[in-house]
Amino acid sequence: MSDQSSLRSLFCPSSIAVVGASATPQKIGAVPVSLLRKFGYAGDIYPVNPNAPEVQGLKCYPSLQSIGKPVDMVVLAVPASLAQAALEDAAAAGAKSAVMFTSGYAETGPDGVLQQQRLAALATQNGIRLLGPNCLGFMNVRQSIYATFSPAPNAGLVRAGPVGMVSQSGAFGAYAYSMARERGLGLSYWITTGNEADLDVADCIMWLVADEDTRVIMVYLEGCRDGDKLKHALSAARAAGKPVVVTKVGRTGSGAEAAASHTAALAGNDAVYDALFQQYGALRALTIDSFFNIGYALCIWAKPPKNRNLGIITVSGGVGALMADDAEEAGLQLPALGLEAQQEILKRVPFAGPRNPVDVTGQATSDPQLLEQAATLMLKDGAYGSLLVFLAAAGTSDALWPHFKAFAQKLRAGFPDTPLALCSLFSPERRAELEGLGCLVFADPSAAVRAIAAISPRPAVSEAVSEADASAPADARTPLPHGPLNEASALVVLQEAGIPTMQFQIVRGAEAAAAAAESLGYPVVLKIVSPDITHKSDVGGVRLALADAAAVRDAFDAIMQSVRDNAPGATLDGMLVAPMIRDGVECILGVQRDPVFGPIVMFGLGGIFVETMKDVSFRLAPFGREEALRMIDEVQARSLLQGARGRPVADVGALADALARLSRFAVAMQDEIDSIDINPFTVLPNGRGALALDAVIIRRHDQLATGPGLT
Repeated sequence: MSDQSSLRSLFCPSSIAVVGASATPQKIGAVPVSLLRKFGYAGDIYPVNPNAPEVQGLKCYPSLQSIGKPVDMVVLAVPASLAQAALEDAAAAGAKSAVMFTSGYAETGPDGVLQQQRLAALATQNGIRLLGPNCLGFMNVRQSIYATFSPAPNAGLVRAGPVGMVSQSGAFGAYAYSMARERGLGLSYWITTGNEADLDVADCIMWLVADEDTRVIMVYLEGCRDGDKLKHALSAARAAGKPVVVTKVGRTGSGAEAAASHTAALAGNDAVYDALFQQYGALRALTIDSFFNIGYALCIWAKPPKNRNLGIITVSGGVGALMADDAEEAGLQLPALGLEAQQEILKRVPFAGPRNPVDVTGQATSDPQLLEQAATLMLKDGAYGSLLVFLAAAGTSDALWPHFKAFAQKLRAGFPDTPLALCSLFSPERRAELEGLGCLVFADPSAAVRAIAAISPRPAVSEAVSEADASAPADARTPLPHGPLNEASALVVLQEAGIPTMQFQIVRGAEAAAAAAESLGYPVVLKIVSPDITHKSDVGGVRLALADAAAVRDAFDAIMQSVRDNAPGATLDGMLVAPMIRDGVECILGVQRDPVFGPIVMFGLGGIFVETMKDVSFRLAPFGREEALRMIDEVQARSLLQGARGRPVADVGALADALARLSRFAVAMQDEIDSIDINPFTVLPNGRGALALDAVIIRRHDQLATGPGLT
């Protein structure tokens, strides 16, 4: 079920029944009733428990059907042995939605999976939207709806605000609620999804996208079962201008295993998730601290920085250098202040550092107007996307506080489109005042820099992946030939899909090889052709730079003998003869079919950059030329394509076109192909194109190894 309107009865119910309601405080059935009453839920509350006539001062009903009135949402706080019957009672009573705290389902193993599937089927058959099981529930903060057994609200309520928070983990969700309260983040919704028998994280993101009170979405993700739905949700959030901040666990093998055992979620290949977030505009936070810092920054700065140029003003040269290092590592630029502006600062403080960071020294504490002058000089030409001011411990000064407050007020009024961040030790009250003016406030300057970098526009990423792009018709399917695919067959398939390949001929004798070499032009390459041999050089199946007919004949005989000796059982389909390509940059293009997200395209430079350094980038297919260019720009060794070491500039446009075509072909053929490995793919000098020189295509369920793969 995907109709978002059906979620209104769940997240905005006018009546709530709690099955398993209790008056005993330590029981989970007591908590939602207590929270709803304590914090002023305006709707009707119906405790349900056949063993109690009254619960917490409210009439208690033996069953949902005995209430005799429609109930929008049911909270199921009963053991697994009673959960099926309780959901059947909810269906009979006409309930529209349910939150199930009950554990003991998919997270426990195969038997639990079957039990959970029965619950989901029952809910679907009766039109009930189900959150859980094995979840901590949710809170609608503005409407004081507390369908949860978390004790966190009792320690202090989070204020209503623009952040929608979704967590697959209940324990992390409770922690995140408490952190939001401590950090002053206002929440619209707080939702935990647990085992996701019906509603998953993507459904909740879509609900928050449609919610007018939500401006920022924060997500804790352990895995995903429906990749298309998650892609659609992230795309919708970006189209709506609602940034999504994600902490995705399972980045390592052990982390992925822990995530799967915790919620029975598929953690998947982390490189795939990285590509997903990159491609669909989600901001990935690798630490909990970063998760909240980014969310905080997005809440305070209603307008994000217009570029990645950061201006820094500091009262400490050493900390200025630290922030400059942090900025460079985070991919921010620090353009120098104009020469005239530098001279203006030096007139006032001859020993200042006037470039960027602008070090106004401790003089700013005795001459507070110096800060305003320096900031105005930096911002008046509009070059800086954001301004960061480090004040050391001066924020604790009662005497200086009025000056700092006035400074923030004037800058926000004079330069409303340039976000301002202040670093110092301010009291909670003063911090709140500055935040009310739209200023970020950090005690740690490095954390401030990293948060600014995270929310600043990424280089060369200006457009979202639209739904139209993501579902664009793929190129026409290319029928695969019958039987196992050798290199020549794979190259023909790719050529028919629009991916450029080298010229070649297949021969079966030494004389035929020499004739082919004459027609193709020397020097040439000879390679054995066999569906059973992936790594030809391992069996002596390759000879390079053959300059004449005699060399070709000798090489043919030598290859055949070596292959017979080293791979005696291999099927041999002949010998491939092709021109020797010398003046290109060798790359690797690959496709792997992910079980959740479908075809994933890989790009990397050849040699040690892939094999040793793992210097690769990924994208979910399909994508277009612009996304391919961004993909190419992400690899660290990209300078080799830009004319490094005296090489000519490579034809990057042809490379991008090939990647885009490969992505469309991968989608068109995803039911037939598991993986594609094009290695090498040589990019020639600019204007001369690019060519696939070798390729392996693995059909679905084939057992042949695929080389480096997408690990």
